Formats: sequence, structure tokens, C-alpha cells
Amino acid sequence: MKIIVLGCPGAGKGTQTAFIAKKYNLPLIATGDILRVLIEAGSPIGHIAHDLMKTGELVPDNLIIELVKKRIAQHDCDNGFVLDGFPRTVPQAMALLEANIDIDCMIEIAVPDDYIVQRVSGRWIHQPSGRVYHESHNPPKVPGRDDITGEALTQRFDDTKAIVSERLKIYHDRTEPLIDFYHKLADEDMAHHLNYIRVDGRGTVEEVQGKIIQILSDIPNRN
Repeated sequence: MKIIVLGCPGAGKGTQTAFIAKKYNLPLIATGDILRVLIEAGSPIGHIAHDLMKTGELVPDNLIIELVKKRIAQHDCDNGFVLDGFPRTVPQAMALLEANIDIDCMIEIAVPDDYIVQRVSGRWIHQPSGRVYHESHNPPKVPGRDDITGEALTQRFDDTKAIVSERLKIYHDRTEPLIDFYHKLADEDMAHHLNYIRVDGRGTVEEVQGKIIQILSDIPNRN
């Protein structure tokens, strides 16, 4: 099964795509992770991506499209995959169609902006372990310190309120048109067998996962 998960920054795409990939034994293709590896490696694309991500801007379509197409061409994607962070624009979605990559299910995780700003800007991470804390929902026992090791917590450079607000604006301007694009594809172009599903991303992680499992269990696997 080939699945795209769409949602604004902080909607929970990373958590839910990882869950879907593990449950259905599918490779997870997260463009954010790919770009962070390139940034850490100091590659030319990484430098471009870092400068853009610092201001909340999107990496140019042509660069992202090539990175994703190369990843999808690998053999572990033969039976399907889960896409997180791609497509983000209509031209990126068109590139999938032009490459004859038909998507079985597009899942939109819908969360209001004010909820996103509060959720994301309070998030802190213990980098070595990946443990995530939140100032309101899951605060560390000692402010700024990991509960297990006592080491300092960090905040991703793109998790500040100013950058989150800018990323939301860009999402509404450039990525939200994908909603109309995939609705139209699902309704009118039956040859692609696309299912478009909208899930409320508020609530616990388990509640959202339950909704997604119920949806996917009703969709036949065409791979």
C-alpha cells in the first residue's frame, strides 16, 4: 500500500507515519529526516535546505522531487511505502503522477493553528535518546533536563513560535491546495483508486492511531 500523510507542521505526522510504517511493515520516507541527514553531512543540498528551514521556507520542488524519486526507486519500496512531508505542493503531487506512482490512500491529519502553535513551541527534546517533553502536557521533572540522564534538553531551531507561525502560513498558502487536488483526484479519476481521508488530529496519540487503523483496514491493498 502506498500512503501519503498530509498535515500542517506539528499535526503529528511524524508520530503517526512511524506507527503506520511499523504496523504495516512499510518503509517510511520522511523528507525532513532526509534533509536533516544532508544538513548534518554538510552537503550542498544540506546547506540550501538549512538556510531555508531556518526561516520556515520550503526547499525547492525540483530538489525534493529528485530526492524522493530516488528513494522510492529502491527495492524496499516495491510493495509500498509511507510518505511524510511529501508532497507539500501541487507540483510535487503532479511529479508523482508523471512518474506513474499511484497513491492508495491520502490521510489528512487536521489540527487548528492555535492548537499547533501551543503544541509545537512548548516541545523540548533529549537529543541522544529522542525522548520528547512538552512544557504543558509532558514537562520534565526538572525544567530543561532529561528525566533519565539529567542531561540538557534542546529545542529544534524550527520549533520556535515565530518559525512555527511562518511555517503554518506557508502551509496554508502552498500545501493546503493539495487538499483540493487530492479530493478532485479521488472523486473524478477512478483509475488511480485513491482514497482521501480526513482525521481529527486532536486527542491522544492512541485515539488518532485508532482512527487511522480503522480507515486503513477498509482499504484493499493493490500492490
